[in-house]
Amino acid sequence: MVEPMRKLHKLRRSIFFTLVLLTTLGATSLLHIVFQKNGITPLELTLLLLYTILFTWISFSFWTAVLGFFTCLTGCDRFSISATAKPFEHDSNQEGLKKTALIMPIYNEEAKRVFAGLKTMAQSLAKTGQINSFDIFILSDTRDPDIWIEEELLWNELRHELEGETAVYYRNRRDNLGRKSGNIADFCERWGSHYEYMIVSDADSLMTGSTLVQMVEMMEHNPQVALIQVPPAPVNRESLFARIQQFASAVYGRIFTAGLNFWQLSESNYWGHNAIIRIEPFIEHCGLPVLPGNQPFGGEILSHDFVEAALLRRAGWEVWLAYDIAGSYEEIPPTLIDYAKRDRRWCQGNLQHLSLIFARGLHPLSRLHLIMGIMSYLASPLWLLFLIVTGVEAYFQSNIETVYFFGDSLFPVWPTYYTVEMTTVLAVTLTMLFLPKILALILVLRQPRVLASHGGAIKVSLSVILESLFSMLLAPVLMLFQSRFVFAIILRRDIGWAEQQRDDHQTGFKEAILAHSGHTLIGFTAGYVTYNYVPSFFWWFVPVLLGLVLSIPLSVYSSSTFLGRKSKQKGLFLIPEETDPPELLNDLYPELHHKDQDGATYNPIQPRSIQAITNPRVHALHTALLSEINYSRKEKHYLEGLSYQYLEDGADSLNKAEMRALLSDKHTLKRLHTMIWSSSALSLNSSQ
Repeated sequence: MVEPMRKLHKLRRSIFFTLVLLTTLGATSLLHIVFQKNGITPLELTLLLLYTILFTWISFSFWTAVLGFFTCLTGCDRFSISATAKPFEHDSNQEGLKKTALIMPIYNEEAKRVFAGLKTMAQSLAKTGQINSFDIFILSDTRDPDIWIEEELLWNELRHELEGETAVYYRNRRDNLGRKSGNIADFCERWGSHYEYMIVSDADSLMTGSTLVQMVEMMEHNPQVALIQVPPAPVNRESLFARIQQFASAVYGRIFTAGLNFWQLSESNYWGHNAIIRIEPFIEHCGLPVLPGNQPFGGEILSHDFVEAALLRRAGWEVWLAYDIAGSYEEIPPTLIDYAKRDRRWCQGNLQHLSLIFARGLHPLSRLHLIMGIMSYLASPLWLLFLIVTGVEAYFQSNIETVYFFGDSLFPVWPTYYTVEMTTVLAVTLTMLFLPKILALILVLRQPRVLASHGGAIKVSLSVILESLFSMLLAPVLMLFQSRFVFAIILRRDIGWAEQQRDDHQTGFKEAILAHSGHTLIGFTAGYVTYNYVPSFFWWFVPVLLGLVLSIPLSVYSSSTFLGRKSKQKGLFLIPEETDPPELLNDLYPELHHKDQDGATYNPIQPRSIQAITNPRVHALHTALLSEINYSRKEKHYLEGLSYQYLEDGADSLNKAEMRALLSDKHTLKRLHTMIWSSSALSLNSSQ
C-alpha cells in the first residue's frame, strides 16, 4: 500500500473510531452519574456494563450511517474501488476480458429459478459483447434425487441455448463435504487454473451483464486486489414482510455501505455471494481449517466468507466493497419465520468465529469483522439480559422507602432525581437508532428521480414511518428468536444447515402458533408482572411487549402476498426495481413462467428420479453425466438389492437417500433400465 493511502486509511479510521469512542463515553457517563447518587450496586454495575457494550454496538452503526450520508451527499468517494474503472460501454471492437468463471453453488434449490436466473444473466452478458469471456458453472450439492435430475435436464437445455456463445458446465458432487466452501474448493481444485477470476453467486443472485463486466475491469485495473464485494439489492418478493425489507434496504442500505467503505477501504469484508475473486491467491491462501472439537463450535467452518476475506488480507491482498456499483440483486426470505430460519443457520456460523478472533497474523480490521459478525447475534441475548436487569432494578427502586429526615436534623433532606440525565440517555439512544433513517430519507428527497421511483415525497415518508413501526414490533420477536439460537449453540446443540424456502408463500396460523406461542406467552407474562409489581416500568416496556403479544398475527399477515400487492398499489414500500424495473428483471419473469414444450422428456406427472430410470432420453443424459465409481462388493450387493426392491415394490418403497444411491451408479442404473424395458416388451408380446 502506497504511503498516501496509508495516511488516508489512518485518518478515516481515526475519525470513525474517535466518534464512536466519544459518543459511547458521553452516554455511559450520563448513566454513571445517575447510578452514583447512592453508590453503585452490583445490579447497577451490570446495567452499566451491558449498556456500554450495547451502546458501542449502536454507535458503530450510527457513525457508519452518518459518514455514509455525507459521502453520498457529496456524490461519491473518489477513493472507492469503482473509481478505478470507467463504467462499461459496449464496443464491438473491444478486446476480450480475462477468462472469468461465473459459478453458482446450489443445494436443493428450486431448479427452474436457478436456471432462469443464469439464462437471464447470460442474455444480459451477450448484450455487452463480452459473453465469450465468461464460462458458467453450476456446482450442485443437491441431495434430493428429483431436484438433481431436474437440474440436469435444465442444464442440458441451457447448454444448447447458449451453444456458440459461452460454455455451461454442471456437476453434482457425490459427497457434499465442506458444504458451500467445500463446493467452491472443489471447483478451484478441478478447474480454477483455467480462469483468472471467479464471480460467486447464490441461487437467488442476479447481476446485469454490464455489472459483471465492470467487476472484471475493476480487478484488471487493480492487480493488488483479491476480492471485490458488490452489495446486492433485495428484489422480486411480493409478501408484505419482504416488500418492507426490500424498501428498507433500498432507502437505508446505501448510506450504510458507503459508510462501511469510508472507514474500511481496502480492508473490507466478503458476504459470500455477488462478489468477484482472484482465483490464484484464493487457492493459495483460503484453504479453511477444520476447527478443533465438535459442532457447534468445532468442525467445518460454516460461515466461510468472513474467514476467507481475513485470510486474503493476512496474505497482503486487498479486499474492497464496491458500494456504488448497481445492477446486483438477490432475493430475501418471504416471511418472518423463513427469515428466522436463515438467521438460525448464520448464527451458528458466526458464533464459530469466536475461536478465530485471535488467530495468528490477522489484520486488526479482519478481527473486527469477525467480532461484528458475532455481535450481530450476541446483541440479542445482551438486550434481553439488559431488559431483565432493568426490570429487576426498577422493582427494587420502587420498593425503597424514601427517608426525609436523618439523625437530629430539623430540616428534611429532599431526594435527588435525575430526570434530566435519564431522559437524555433515552433521547440519545433513540436518536442513534432512528436518525440514520431520517438521513437516508433526506437523501431520497434531494434526488427527484430516486424520489419518483419511491412514489413521491408523501408516500416515501409514510413508508419510512410504517417501516419504523414494523421494525419496532419485529425487534423483540427477533431478539427472542436469536437469543434462543445463541443459548442452543452455547448448550452445544448443532443447529444444522438446511436448505431455504425462497418463494413467496403464506404463513398459516398453525405454523405461526407453533413458532410464536412462546413469544406471546412471554409478552403476556412480562406485561402482567411489570404492570402489577413495577407499574412505572410497564409503560416504558410497552413497545417491547406489544411486538411479542402481536407476534402471531404479525407473522401471519406480514407474510401475505395480497397485502404486499395492496401496499404496492397504494404506493407504499416502493423500490426503483418495482416502479421502473431494469431489463434484467423484466427478462427474468418470462423465463420463470416458461412452459416446457417436450412432454416426452419433461413429463410433469412422473417424478424426475423415475424418469431417469424409465425414460430413455432422461436416462441417457443422466448416465452420461455419471462418473465411474469403484464400489466395494458389499456396496454392489446393496445397490443390486435396491434395484430389485424398485422392481418388486415400486419407487415409493425407496426413501430419498436410497433413490439417490440407486441413481449414482451408472452400471446398476443401466441394468435396471434394461430390465424394465425388457419386461415391458415381454408384456407387450404376451398381450399380442
